[in-house]
Parts: sequence; structure tokens; C-alpha cells
Amino acid sequence: MTHETLTYRDYACFARLTDEELTRQCEAEAFHASGPGGQGVNTTDSAVRMRHVPTGIVVTSREQRSQLQNRMACLRKIRHQLEVRARRPKVRKATKPSKAARQRRLDAKKRRSDVKAYRRKPGMDD
Repeated sequence: MTHETLTYRDYACFARLTDEELTRQCEAEAFHASGPGGQGVNTTDSAVRMRHVPTGIVVTSREQRSQLQNRMACLRKIRHQLEVRARRPKVRKATKPSKAARQRRLDAKKRRSDVKAYRRKPGMDD
């Protein structure tokens, strides 16, 4: 199943998984974090990029100095994304423009037509 064909119900199933089950479905990669932090950041692979394989969700974490803490942060971020995508979409209801709105639209079209008509040379009426 590719992540393009997933519905909110599929994401809800993934969101209900335990941390261990969710971790088994993820690929994690450690790398050097960039930005402030000096030597501690530059010498350790403490930043983590995690990808949830079934859905294609990719998150990164480099907030902590510990790789383990960053892995847990990535897992929390993936779970949050799954919960967000698991929300049922709002039902769209068809509506009709009101009578006043239709009249305003027609009045605006008439005004625009008059503006364009005044730009023509006199005697050019069809």
C-alpha cells in the first residue's frame, strides 16, 4: 500500500500502534546536527531523521544532545502527524448563492460592462 492511497482510517490504525510496533515500522538515521551548539554538536551524530515507511512521513529532531532522546522525540512527532492525518475530514455541503448575492454579482458585471463601453469611441455601438 503506497502512502498516496491512504485514508484517514489507515492513519488512525497506525496511530493506535504501540511505541515498539511504530518503531519497528520506522527507519532511523543519525547525522551531525547543524547550527548552534559548538563542539558538542559538531563531533557527535546526535541528530536523528526518522521515516515511517508505510506512510512516508519523515521527521527530524536535533533538540537534545542525546541520540536516544532525539529518537524518542522523532517518534512523538511521527505519532502526532499520524493523529493529525487520522482526523475525519469535514463533510462538504453544497450551497447556493443567496438572491442578494446573485443580484450583487449581476450589478457588478453591469458596472464593469458600462466602464468598458465608455472606453469605446462614440458611434461604435453594435
